[in-house]
Amino acid sequence: MKDILNLSEKKRTILFASSLYIVWVFFTWLLEGRILTLLRPEATLERLAYIIIANYIVGIVIALWLMHYFIDSGFLELKQMGFRSIKRTIIAVVIGGAIGFAIYAIQSPPSMDPIVISNAFAQVLTVSITEIVVCWGIIGSSAESLTKEKGHYVSAIAAILSASVLFGIYHFAHSPPFNTVMMVLFLTLIGVGTSLFYFIIRDIYGTIVFHNFFGIFGVMQALEATGTLASFSQPMYTLYASAIIAIILLVVSDIFFIRRSEVIQMLPLTKSKEATEEKTWTRDEH
Repeated sequence: MKDILNLSEKKRTILFASSLYIVWVFFTWLLEGRILTLLRPEATLERLAYIIIANYIVGIVIALWLMHYFIDSGFLELKQMGFRSIKRTIIAVVIGGAIGFAIYAIQSPPSMDPIVISNAFAQVLTVSITEIVVCWGIIGSSAESLTKEKGHYVSAIAAILSASVLFGIYHFAHSPPFNTVMMVLFLTLIGVGTSLFYFIIRDIYGTIVFHNFFGIFGVMQALEATGTLASFSQPMYTLYASAIIAIILLVVSDIFFIRRSEVIQMLPLTKSKEATEEKTWTRDEH
């Protein structure tokens, strides 16, 4: 423990960010890819374990706690990681949804049925949240800060490449066909598109919505290929519940870990301002 504390801030960042990524990938492989959970509709308990441990706990709660640490250390900022005001976030979500849906629609998707799209959106959302939080919120933003002394363009390229490549590699931990080399390379290119949106818009919620439409198209293709697309023609409330829980965890963790860090950082400034005003008032009295 003392050795970790004695590390420089940069080395600690690399250690913590890479450790979270490895743990996240490991639990994804252990609970999904190793036993082909997503390919077995009957694997209800295994699917639940995968969603709760790999996604809810590691990919959302622990990941946002780590973001809280990076903010407190001064290494990363809220805006840099994509945590913005409510108004800006709403605008980013609308933009992300509009662009994402447009990209989905122009690819001649297997279905444009609103219920099928809603089911697919809900199924993919939990994983999309963890992918954006881990690969872009932590990995990409950390790479950007670690290389910022080399200039804006170098740090931007480092952030895009690190987030996109590790996003692609992460899929080796999943079930087929996502764990194939060609699919990983393709998903890395998808990651570049997500990176451009994330680092231009700088909003984590908007990026999640944008990125989720890529996942929807993949799910639709898989369902069509296996002849099970018709099963998504009715509302699937368990998928909605899973997605809602993921959103609640993200928002609560954001408020408790991220926004609290912002308030704590502002306290010294507020106290200093109050002290200055008090001194000024005292001088005026005399």
